[in-house]
Amino acid sequence: MTAPEITLNDGRRAPMISLGTVGLRGQAGKLAILEAIRNGYRAIDSSTNYNNEGIVGLAVKESGLARTEFFITSKLPGSHHNYDRVFEILQEQLARMGLDYFDEYLIHWPNPDEGLYVEAWRALVDAQKLGLIRSIGVSNFEPDHLDAIIEATGVTPAVNQIESQPYFNNETVHQYNQKLGIVTEAWSPTGRTNNDVKSNPVLAEIGEKYDKSIAQIVLRWLIQRGVVPVIKSGNPNHQRDNLDVFDFELSDDDMEKIFALDKGEEGRLEDQNPNTYHEYV
Repeated sequence: MTAPEITLNDGRRAPMISLGTVGLRGQAGKLAILEAIRNGYRAIDSSTNYNNEGIVGLAVKESGLARTEFFITSKLPGSHHNYDRVFEILQEQLARMGLDYFDEYLIHWPNPDEGLYVEAWRALVDAQKLGLIRSIGVSNFEPDHLDAIIEATGVTPAVNQIESQPYFNNETVHQYNQKLGIVTEAWSPTGRTNNDVKSNPVLAEIGEKYDKSIAQIVLRWLIQRGVVPVIKSGNPNHQRDNLDVFDFELSDDDMEKIFALDKGEEGRLEDQNPNTYHEYV
């Protein structure tokens, strides 16, 4: 089973579900990613800060599939918001992964206190022209950040990967993305260990109605909004279940029940507000 695809604003196509790899490291991580590939995942999301780009690259190589079968994403760390340093780290990341290009490359955080994200975006625009990146985008950008880079370069990101989960749906940013023709991706869509999304009784009740797990209900809620989930799992059964979300549709009433779980700023997973958060490495 593989996920259907969505068309980005640059004309390229990307799977509607991506495998998150944070925490998947070493031999165990490589085997988990290989299992995910066997289970049908073709979009794989990594980052320098995950300390696993080499492992991701090995899994892609050892899968035996053609490079063109994959949609590989990595991200620019906050310490490299400088035009020349963007190219240095980008080339290093490609070398670690054994790739000639990234299908998607994102500025991980805007770091607005530093004010260099526009310069970083200019570098991504040029890296795309050089063929190092197929689709360029951002992560955790608010509307003001998006406006600034578009005004400065005339180039609109293909993707904005943001936090979007039941306790913090981030619908305002998602709608702004849609207004600009930007695809929204969602990191940690089913929460983390510091919240109880996976045991929420409202989500459990909806799951019983459709004979689906809570994770499947959340993923379907995102997909019906036009959001691409980036979901991490090293468990083969969960990997398969997370792809098995295209055979049902949530009712409008159930969609609203999930929207009603939103807690605003208190619902953020790590209290990482992009207007104030700074990624130092």
